[in-house]
Parts: sequence; C-alpha cells; structure tokens
Amino acid sequence: MRPPSMKLPRFVHNWLTYVGATIAILALILFVFLFVLQTLTDAAKAPYAGLVIFVIVPTVFVFGLILIPIGMFFEWQRWKRTQTLSIPRFPIIDLNNPHHRNAMFIFVVGSLLLLFLSAFSSYKAYQETDSVAFCGTLCHSVMAPEHTTYLNSPHARVRCVDCHVGPGADWFVRSKMSGAYQVYAVLLNKYPRPIPVPIGHLRPAQETCEQCHWPERFFGAQQKKLIHFLPDEKNTRWEINLLIRTGGGSPESGLTEGIHWHMNISNRVEYIATDEKRQEIPWVRITNLKTGEVTEYMSTEKPLSEKEIARANIRKMDCMDCHNRPTHIFHSPSYSVNLALGTGKIDSTLPFIKSTGVNLLAANYPSTDSALNAIENGVKKFYQDNYPKLTNDKEDAISRAIVELQNIYRNNFFPEMKVRWDIYPNNIGHLNFPGCYRCHDGLHKSADGKMITNECIACHTIIGQGNPQKMAFSMEPKGLVFQHPEDIGEVWQEMKCSDCHRGELP
Repeated sequence: MRPPSMKLPRFVHNWLTYVGATIAILALILFVFLFVLQTLTDAAKAPYAGLVIFVIVPTVFVFGLILIPIGMFFEWQRWKRTQTLSIPRFPIIDLNNPHHRNAMFIFVVGSLLLLFLSAFSSYKAYQETDSVAFCGTLCHSVMAPEHTTYLNSPHARVRCVDCHVGPGADWFVRSKMSGAYQVYAVLLNKYPRPIPVPIGHLRPAQETCEQCHWPERFFGAQQKKLIHFLPDEKNTRWEINLLIRTGGGSPESGLTEGIHWHMNISNRVEYIATDEKRQEIPWVRITNLKTGEVTEYMSTEKPLSEKEIARANIRKMDCMDCHNRPTHIFHSPSYSVNLALGTGKIDSTLPFIKSTGVNLLAANYPSTDSALNAIENGVKKFYQDNYPKLTNDKEDAISRAIVELQNIYRNNFFPEMKVRWDIYPNNIGHLNFPGCYRCHDGLHKSADGKMITNECIACHTIIGQGNPQKMAFSMEPKGLVFQHPEDIGEVWQEMKCSDCHRGELP
C-alpha cells in the first residue's frame, strides 16, 4: 500500500506564504551557518557578529514565519469570496485526514523549533547585549573614549553592565529602554559631544559598587607614593610619601573614622551643588545618626538663600561623589608623563622631556592623526634645534619617547568626540580639580561658627618628601609639613592646588 502523500492545506498555496516560508528557511540556514562559524573561529567573535546572529537574523526568521499565516488568511478570504464550496468559519482538525495530519505535524514541529530557537537566540542576544564588546565597540567613535579608558582602568575585568545596570529585572529593563534611545541618537547623529556627566539616573552605589566594595570594612591608613618630575632640564625627580587615612568601619565595631567616615556609616552627609558637574557645593548638611544632631554648613563666599535651598535638589553623598571616575579615567598630561618617566617608558635623562612632552600633549588638535604627527615632529624639532648632538646619541630614546607620548594621547584625548582629560573632573584628591576642596576649603561655616576643616592631616599624613637624594622623613603622628617642590612661599596654604595645577604647564 502506498503511503499518503505529504499534501499541505490548500490555503498554503499563495505567493505571500511562499515568500514567508522562503525567508524563514533562508534565515534559519543563515543562523545555523553563522552560529557554527562564530563557534569555530575567533574572527567572527565581534560585536557586529553577535548583533547579526542573535538579533537581526532571528528577527528576520520570525518575520518570515508571520507572513505564512497572514498569506493563508488572505487566501482563505479569497476562497470564501470566489468558491461556491462552503467553508467552515473555524478550522476543522481531523487527524484521520492525511491533509490535516500533515498540517498538524508541520505546525507542532515548527512551533517546537520556533520555541527552541526563540529561547536560544533570546538568551544569546541577552548575553551579547550585556557584553563589554557590545557596549564599548559597537558604536566605534561614540564610545571610543569610554572603552579605551575602561581597558586601562582598575575595573578592566568587570563587565560594563555590572556597574551601569547591576542585578535585577527592573534596572535591566530601564537600561534597555535607555539603550534604545541611544541607538536612535547614534543612527540620527543626535548624540552630544562629549557625552555629559554625571549620569542623571545612575543606579545608587550601594546597589552596584558596594557589591564588591563596602565602607564598613576598616582599612586604616594606606601608604601611597606620588612621583613627580619637575619641568626643568634634568627632569628633577620629586617624591611625596603619604599615609592616606582611608578608614571606614561600622558603629558595631566602634571604628567609624577616616575618609570613609563620609559614607553614611554613623553620619549622613547631604549637599547642594549649583552646577551640573557638582563642582560647586555651597551648602552641606551632616546628620549624626546616633544622636540625631543636624549641622548645616554654608559657604561664606557663595551662600544660598532659604528660597534657593528650598528649591534645590539635595543629594545624599555616596561613593560616586568622590570616586566619580572609577573606571573611565582620563589622566592629565603631567600625570601621564610623570608615570612614563617613573616607569622608564620615557628616558628621564632626555633634557626637558617632561616640559616638552606635556606641552605637546596639552595643545589642541583637530584630529587624532594630526596630534600624533604634531607630537612626533615637535619632539624631533625640539632636540634638533636645541640639542643637535643628542639626536644621534639618543636616537632610540627619543623614538621611544615619541611612541609613548603618542600612546598617552590615544588613551586620554579623543578630538573626534571633543573629549580630553580635563572635560571630566576627577574628584579623588585635590591637585588638578577642586575634589575634596569642594567642601574642605575652610570656607564652609555653620551657624554656631564651626568650620569644615581644610587641615591636610584630616585625610593624609606626609611621612616623606623631596628629591630621592635629599629625602626628608618623619615618624611623628602629624608627619611633615608639605613642602612645595618650587619655592612659592606660603601661597599654597592660601589657595586651592587646582588654581595653579591644571595638569598642564603654565
């Protein structure tokens, strides 16, 4: 006996259903091929590959499947209008009928296949859109500053979404909705240059940063060595050895001191900023969580009226108010050259290489390529004009210095996005930006006359400073009084460091 033929329902035979089936089959074949290619080769493992394989191709596949029943519906409507044969209002399923059985088999198998592929591609799409490559390199020019600095940061092994999204479905949905607008902005070239900060709706640090770091852990004092090179002919080395009073702790342990005292352990710190970048802070309120005592401090230079305070957005201080550049860190020319000299990437015996390098990095250039050419030509011209004999004797050292200066530029300057190191203030410390001095400037006064301290000893103790050959040391609790590398008298006590130090040479 001959088996029944695999005939399909009559309504399948229409051009729209044929087109849908063709699209779905081709998309399925393409999906399998690209998935195998991505699995077997590293070359295909790129953000665009993931986007195509797990987002675009499945979307095309589903689109093709949707066309199949739409075509069948229109064909059914046409039959109702043109045929004398009575057609029931709803489909009749009779598994004893080979046509119905074939249709049911195709429907069940197709549905299971669709369910599997949908679940698999949805999960892979979720993985791809949460990957560092997707966040950082899909939009090359837009996210180039953030991705480059991320790769050079202390958090280079932490995924972008772990900080920007964190755990939980609610913030995941918010991030994807925000991402949809960002895609729109990129496609229509409506994104700002540079990307503005701080982010207005960033998830609270307690829900992200404090999954790994927490202020209740007591650190005590931590040693830090700062290495500077002066902009003179010999690139004179100057070191400052500090004990940073990180502190921390919890009320239960009785240790609530140091810089982490600010982090709502036994006191709640709130403030009002009058600028978008939170660099101007004229009002501070501290609440003692044990006693309930509240103290308000007002800037004596730029006080706020009661109406201004009532209208202002009062922000509770958290990790991001000091650690505002935990990952996307743009270093100043002076810092970067100091680091290169200190690690030997630039030969410190090259005359005036500190000042020459900093000045070339700090200049404004229309593009990255023009900057790299200007740095190379500038270094070569300086030594040809001022130290012609040195151009031959130290040719390799000069070449290495040029390469390192170019690397510094690539990592901290992005003219295409109008990004340079000083666009984004870094609130840790107080050298190149106000940082701690936003509040600890000796100008914030309470109604009863108390001042927010600006004493250096409140945050750090200098245990050594000076030229390595003539280093001064102290084991006293208060340490050494700061000594400026250049003789400027007592001016440094009367102004903020950032008033002179802009990360560049004057």
